Amino acid sequence: MPTTGNRLRALLARRPITGSAPCRVDSGGTWDIKALALPFEHIKPVTVNLALNLRTYVTLLPFEPGWVKVSSSSLKAQEAYPFGEIPFDSQFGLIFSVLSFFQFHGLEVAIDSTSPVRAGLGGSSAAAVAVIKACSIAKTLLHEQGIGRGDILHLAYHLEDAVNRGMCGLQDQGASVYGGVNKWGWGYSRKGRPYEREPLLNAEGQRELSERMLVAHSGGTHVSARINRSWIQEFLEGKTRSGWIAVNGIVNRFAGYLKEREWNGGAKALRDEVAIRREITPQAFTPMISRLIQESEQMGCGARFAGAGGGGAVWALGEIDAIQRLRQGWAHILRGTREGRIMECAIDSAGVREENQMAQ
Repeated sequence: MPTTGNRLRALLARRPITGSAPCRVDSGGTWDIKALALPFEHIKPVTVNLALNLRTYVTLLPFEPGWVKVSSSSLKAQEAYPFGEIPFDSQFGLIFSVLSFFQFHGLEVAIDSTSPVRAGLGGSSAAAVAVIKACSIAKTLLHEQGIGRGDILHLAYHLEDAVNRGMCGLQDQGASVYGGVNKWGWGYSRKGRPYEREPLLNAEGQRELSERMLVAHSGGTHVSARINRSWIQEFLEGKTRSGWIAVNGIVNRFAGYLKEREWNGGAKALRDEVAIRREITPQAFTPMISRLIQESEQMGCGARFAGAGGGGAVWALGEIDAIQRLRQGWAHILRGTREGRIMECAIDSAGVREENQMAQ
C-alpha cells in the first residue's frame, strides 16, 4: 500500500523521527570508485576507513501538504519546493532524490551535523544514510516494509552516484551504515554485493586507536567530485596508474597493522601512502594540509588528508605520547586560521541508528 502524504504528516505530527550516522576518515580512498576498481579487480582493490562519532542527525518533521523542505543548521540554508518540482542538482539534491525514491512529501528534513561541512569526511553520504534510515522507520510505523542495513547501503550509494554522474564510491556510505574500523574490498563485477567488509578492531581495539589518533580541520573546504574527476581522468589515461597500484599495496599493509594493533607500522604506512599521493594527487595538498602533515611526520606520526583532500580535514596516527605532542603542534599551527581547529572525536562503533527523541 503506497504511503500517502496525509498519513505521513499525521505520523510526523505525533512523533518526529530522527536517524543519525557517523562520518569517517580513510586510507586508500578513490579505489572504491568503479572506474579504478572494476578494471583492476585482479589486484584486489581495498579501502580502509574509520567511522567517527561526529554524527549527522536528520529529523523528519511535518510540513505543508504536497511540499518538501530541506534545512541544514550547519549550512544555514534551506530549500522548499512542491513535490513535483524538486531539483536533484541543488545543494540538497541528494536528499531530495531520497524523498523522491520513497515518494514522501508533506515533510521537512532538518539536518544537524556535528562535523564541519565540505571537510572530506563523507558528510553528504552520512546525511543520505541517516535520511534513508529515518524514512525506513517511517515506513515501518506506517505498517509498511522497512529497509535493512545492507539495503540502506545499496540505496544510499546508488542515489549519490546517480546525482553525481558516476563519480562516487561506496566507502563513505559503508562507514556511515556499519561504523567501526573496516577494510573494504571492492568487487563491482559481482552481481550481488559489490564489496567485502572485514572489521579490523573489536571494541577494545577501537578504544586503543581512539587514544592514538588525532583529527583536525585545516580551515579550508573542498569539493570532492571536482577533485576526484581529475584523478579518475589521469588514471584512465594511464598517467598515474602505477602510483595508484602502489598505494593499494600500502593500504593492504595498513589494514594489517591496524588489525595487529601495530600503531607505529600503521603510521609508517600512512607516511608511505602520502609520499606517493604527493606525486599522483598533488591537488589534495593545500599549503595548510602540507604543513599539518609535515608536523605529524616530524613527531613520528603518520597523517593523511581526509577523503579527496584539497581542503577540509586531516587525521593522524601514532603512539600516545607522539599524538599528545602533535596535538600541541597542530593547535599552534591552526591558531593562524579562521576555521581550523582540533576536532575532539573517537571511533564510532554503532553506524546508522534511530535516535530517541527525548535524548535530542
